[in-house]
Parts: sequence; structure tokens; C-alpha cells
Amino acid sequence: MKPQSQSISAQPSQPLPQQQGLLPIYCMSLGAFAIGTEGFMIAPLLPQIAGDLALPVSQAAMLVTMFTLTLAISSPILTVMTGALNRRNLLVGAMAIFAAANIIAWRSTGFSGIMAARILLALSAGLYLPNASALVGAIVAPDRRGRALALVTGGATVAIALGLPLGSIIGHALGWRATFLCVGVLAAIASLGLSFGIVRGAGDGIRVASVSERLRVAGQPAVIKALSLTFFWAMGAFTAYPFIAPYLQAVLDFGDEGVSGAVFVWGVSAAVGMVLGGSLNDRLGSPFVIGPALTLLALAFLTLAASAAFLPPDRALIPVMVAIVVWGISVWGFYPAQMAQLISAGGPPAAPVTLSLNTSVMYIGFSVGSALGSALIMDHSVSAIGLAAAVAESIALVLFAFHRLTRPRNG
Repeated sequence: MKPQSQSISAQPSQPLPQQQGLLPIYCMSLGAFAIGTEGFMIAPLLPQIAGDLALPVSQAAMLVTMFTLTLAISSPILTVMTGALNRRNLLVGAMAIFAAANIIAWRSTGFSGIMAARILLALSAGLYLPNASALVGAIVAPDRRGRALALVTGGATVAIALGLPLGSIIGHALGWRATFLCVGVLAAIASLGLSFGIVRGAGDGIRVASVSERLRVAGQPAVIKALSLTFFWAMGAFTAYPFIAPYLQAVLDFGDEGVSGAVFVWGVSAAVGMVLGGSLNDRLGSPFVIGPALTLLALAFLTLAASAAFLPPDRALIPVMVAIVVWGISVWGFYPAQMAQLISAGGPPAAPVTLSLNTSVMYIGFSVGSALGSALIMDHSVSAIGLAAAVAESIALVLFAFHRLTRPRNG
């Protein structure tokens, strides 16, 4: 469900079998696409899920909260616990479990069954994502490694741009359970492809960072400051995102087709933002991307809040859709620059651990944000969601400015 990072060293302690073909890499990318689609697709379907299960939307949103919280907590723990296992077998097994959990969700008739499936999905995703990028270095020749890494990480980007709107369209056309079936089929194909495409023994020498190494990196002041931005950025993003469908229904009187169209616009904007953020970071540096991205994101959420509070549906359409475009571009335009800032904060040698910490903090922020959004939509109007999201992004912006002003200066 996500832009991925890893806390596993791609440098093996012993020679590993190398493969020239990219078929296993495409399967890894398909797995990342399935996980990314799974993580994001449920948000625009929450009203439908809530209606079918006779639940309030705020309770159905716990499916998002528990997924993100479980992934945040379990991923580093399971990665350390499984450090002695073969990476290839772990990757295949994690994707197979992910496929099975989607089938369980598809067949479940009650909320508790779907919740159990979502927790299992998070556990397996948390095992898969840290291992996929690390295993690339073991199975691809050095001169093709950059392309292979781009393919694997690109699976998550494509999920945002295409998987999210496709999930919304399928869910509204065939029922929300069909989305779990479709993702389960994709995951099963990825698991089979990995099983047959990666030679046995690949990944035996890949080293996993220890708990003490993680704590040492996490204790660095520069890393703590950078991770605080990640937390409030993620919190603001998921205070609003899981509730995009009820927001559009309440503010613009959108039906299923309108929601799917708006989600498609958001997804394409997010993919553009991720590419644009990476390009601008390379040209200008992370500070000149992070600050504007957080500013635009806060303004987009304020626009959503004001449109909900003060405008009728016919007059709210243009500002809301403009805000959705700006939201998509800025929320994921922030991410590549933030990763670059984190690598600089922790130092390149510690990059795998630093980015792993960032992923955990990001998902903790997602879970806190979705829980806050659930509480707000239950007790207040949808405008409160946009306002709370804007406050969270504003806190991130203030912290960023403070860190810039108080940073040590050379010379």
C-alpha cells in the first residue's frame, strides 16, 4: 500500500546466485502493486461497506486504522524475528499469505471476519515490503540493479495512480467484496511468479539490522526531527483520505460514479506529485520541496473544510476538485524529498534503517489520523475533517521551519 523502504542490507555476507532475467522483478513489482492497491482502495468504498454491514462509517473506518497500526508495529518486529530465514522463501510466503487473506476478506460476511483478514493482510505486507527491495540486489546483475529497483518501487506508485481508482470502480460496479477477490488473484499470481522465478538459496546472506542498530539510529536528534515531520504529514493525510467518499457525498452530492471519478483524479495527481517531487528534489534540494509541499497541502485541506462549511454543492465543485488535485500532488510530492532528508539526517550507511523507521512512523501517523477522522465524522460535520488535517500539516510545516532555523551551521 505504499511507497516502500527496507531495513535489510542488500550486501550479502556470502556470494548469492544472480539472475539476468527481470521476470522475478516484475513479479515483485506486481506484489507491491497489490499491497499498495489493498492499502488505498478501501477508503472510497467505506460508505458501501458500512451500509452492507449495517455499521456507521466511523466504525467501518477501523478497517483502515487497524491495518495501518498493525503494519507499523509488526513490520520491524517481524523483520528482526525472521532475520535468520531465507529471504526468497519469506517473500514467497508473505505474498501467499497476503493472497489468502484477501480471499478470507472476500468470503467474510461479518465485520469481525473482515477485520481479522485486514490484520493478516497488514502482517504479511509488513513482511513483504522490507524484503522485496533488499532481495533485488541478490538476484539481479549489478548493471541492471537500478532499473530493477525502480520497477519494484514503481509498483507502489502505479497502485496510487491506477490501483486506487480501479479498486473504486470495481467496488462500485461489482460490490466491495470483489475488490478483495481481484487483489487476491493478483497476489496469488505474484506469489507463483516469485516461487518459480527466483532460484532457491537467493537471499541466504542478506543481513537484517538488529534492534540495537535501529535504536541507535532512531536516537539521533536529526533523525527524530525528520521523523516528526513524517508523523504529522501522515496524520494529516489520513485524517482526510479514508473519508473522501463521505465527504464528496455530503459536500458535492456525488454518487458512486462521481466518487470514482474524483478518486481517479486524486490518484493521477498523487502519481504526478511523486515523480515531480523526486525531480524537484534532485534539482533544488529537499528543503525547497518539503516546505512548499506542506504549505500547499495545508491550504488544500483548508479549502476542503471551507467548501464543506460555506458553499452549496454547485458552487463547491470547482474549489473542491482543485483542492483534490493540489492535495494529490503535494501529499506525495513531499515523500521523495522527505526520504532524501532522512537519508541525509541518518547518514547514507544507515539509510536502510532510517527509511524503515520512516515507514513505521508513517503508518503510525496513518493510524492516528484515521482514528481522529473517525471520531470527527461521528461527532461533527465533514468540514471538521479538513480542518483537522490542515492543522496537522501546519504543525509539520512549523516544525520544519523551526528545524531549519535552529539547525547547526557550518563554519
